[in-house]
Amino acid sequence: MKLYYLPGACSLASNIALREAGLKFELVKVDRKTKMAADGLNFKEVNPKGYVPALTLDSGETLTENVVVLQYIADRNPAAKLAPPFGTIERYRLMEWLSYINSEVHKPFGALFRADAPEGAKEFSRGLLPARLDYAQTALGAKNYLMGEYTVADAYLFTVLGWGAHVGVDIGNWPGLKRLHERVGARPHTLEALKSEGLLK
Repeated sequence: MKLYYLPGACSLASNIALREAGLKFELVKVDRKTKMAADGLNFKEVNPKGYVPALTLDSGETLTENVVVLQYIADRNPAAKLAPPFGTIERYRLMEWLSYINSEVHKPFGALFRADAPEGAKEFSRGLLPARLDYAQTALGAKNYLMGEYTVADAYLFTVLGWGAHVGVDIGNWPGLKRLHERVGARPHTLEALKSEGLLK
């Protein structure tokens, strides 16, 4: 498998998950400006949507969209327990979390990185985040991880929360989420993924 990534982008969650799952994969960096991948391919040929993550399988097929890629990774090694089994209510709770992080937390954060976004749009996005993060912190409660045990949703939320430092959103205002970020950040596979993307020395 090949994981196409941009350093520190949402593809970091898939990088972490692949390591947690113990799967063999090749990490392929995409140039943010030229959209050329380190393996010589034009990334638009890999994923016509033009954004990461893209996971090219050994069959030659490519999966995109973080919510799907993360579940695919988890299902490749059920013994790693990165996702509850299909058909259980817990699996739907995981899907609920992944969808929430994707649409309600990732999207407002993502808008703050866009150089072409009007300041009004950025302020609108900044205004959405407190209520979204309040909900996540309340739902997390006293648990160590979003669902009690570590899942791919924690890798995704860790990645998105990490963006706060780059766009002026102080995650320290949500101490429960800050603790989760620190807990996931201390996991050996998270550290490996961060180093592999040049985000840690």
